[in-house]
Amino acid sequence: MIGAVGAKTIGGVNNIGRFARFVWQSMIASFRSCLSPCTYPLIWTQMHIIGVRSVPVVMITGAFVGMTLAVQAYDQLAGMGLEEHLGVLINISVVKELGPVLAAVMLAGRIGGALTAELGTMNVTEQIDAVRSMGTDPVRYLAAPRVLACLLLTPFLIIFADLMGIIGGYFVSVVVLGINSRAYWNFSASGVELWDVSIGVVKGFFFGVALAAISCYKGFTCKEGARGVGQACTEAFVASFISILALDFALAVIFKSIYNTFWPLKSLV
Repeated sequence: MIGAVGAKTIGGVNNIGRFARFVWQSMIASFRSCLSPCTYPLIWTQMHIIGVRSVPVVMITGAFVGMTLAVQAYDQLAGMGLEEHLGVLINISVVKELGPVLAAVMLAGRIGGALTAELGTMNVTEQIDAVRSMGTDPVRYLAAPRVLACLLLTPFLIIFADLMGIIGGYFVSVVVLGINSRAYWNFSASGVELWDVSIGVVKGFFFGVALAAISCYKGFTCKEGARGVGQACTEAFVASFISILALDFALAVIFKSIYNTFWPLKSLV
């Protein structure tokens, strides 16, 4: 019993160390790729696959998030005569938390699984070993472009999700529920600050790096066979989802502390 627990503990620590080393290598390779114009075509290709093709699903997700918030919160605010403040609740929730988190989760499902399956298949068919045998660093050639694409485009995809969430919430609130449009936007403008929008966008950089690093690592280290690739895809999505939630909590605490430090009077209002 004790031996099994010890073996699992050692294995877990070993996996953490291997993952940390892979992340470090990916960061170094990504930095070097930024300074090497010959790798730009690889980055553009991944940006198209990861960014452009993900815009529709992210926008649809954001729109339904905003519309659902409007439907769920209207009755509670209307009961207190505060239905015109609905825009503040919707827009702050979308731009600070729900937009970034749900957009990142959708990317983890769509992009994370695809990256893991692609790299896992290459690993199983020994294509990664072939790249290494030709004197090319597989981390720089395969992982770095994907990490950079996720790092650069996840914040922009979050902006699309926020925009559609705001539009969806406005449509349900004003067109369907009949809230005064002018009051809706006035209260929204007074309640939502640039700081709130910036928090959601900055979170995108961390979410993008996390899901790309986890997906690439699972692809590089997956077991042999179709079952191994499928298991790696599942593990990549679960690990990405948990890391997104953990990062969201940690960043929320950090940003709240920063806000209270520089604008203490506003935080008391």
